[in-house]
Amino acid sequence: MPRASSVRNAPTPARIIPARIIPARLIQAGSIPARIIPALLALLALLAAGSVLGQSAPLEDLAAFPKAQLTIQHRGPPAATHQFDVWVANTPDRQEQGLMFVRDLPQGHGMIFPETPPRTMNMWMKNTYVELDMVFVSASGRISKIIEHAHPLSETTLSSDEPVAAVLEIGGGEAARLGLGVGDHVTWTVSK
Repeated sequence: MPRASSVRNAPTPARIIPARIIPARLIQAGSIPARIIPALLALLALLAAGSVLGQSAPLEDLAAFPKAQLTIQHRGPPAATHQFDVWVANTPDRQEQGLMFVRDLPQGHGMIFPETPPRTMNMWMKNTYVELDMVFVSASGRISKIIEHAHPLSETTLSSDEPVAAVLEIGGGEAARLGLGVGDHVTWTVSK
């Protein structure tokens, strides 16, 4: 399952696994019955393809992603304004990559996944090493849902449950620390 619901239906074909991977001495000694060798080769091919299914496009350096200044107006009490520096996942490949393989996400940083037109967004944490809070933003710019402490490396689907215009990922626990809540207003401006 891709990072942000952009399904890749045709993963890159796996490389054919040469028969020499299974030591001839095992076959000759009878440890591996000859009738299951094709099944083992097929399994090895599937395992080789597994890495392709987790990320279908080459990883892009986050420095190449557009950046934005994101503001959340917390309605309170007490009312507050919170600023974030975020990467913008503005293409299907960038959305699929998301924060995969990131090992540290400082406070005040994150990633925004804009979606035009708004749609139900389904996320996961595969290959994501840091705990995240997912903040779902409605078409009106208001927070509609927050999922706190998404577990690193989990393949559980985390859904907005309704159409949203964006998903903001920030460090796990940051939403609670800042007192963010449903109804808070979110805006962002992409840097040039």
